[in-house]
Amino acid sequence: MKELDVRGLSCPMPLMRAKEALADSPGEMLVRADSGTAKANVVALLADEGYAVVVDHSGEEYLITATLA
Repeated sequence: MKELDVRGLSCPMPLMRAKEALADSPGEMLVRADSGTAKANVVALLADEGYAVVVDHSGEEYLITATLA
């Protein structure tokens, strides 16, 4: 499973990094984000690309798990 850490990045960087990661190696992915905006944008991208997405919120961190649906 590919892991992507976008914590501390301002938009649109989390979304751009997620797009690059999908282009490089589509498949299961775990994304770590620390803002609601980054979470929402990454989740929307993954859903649009056909991924099943699960979001866990722990403290100030969002763990976004994406698997091909």
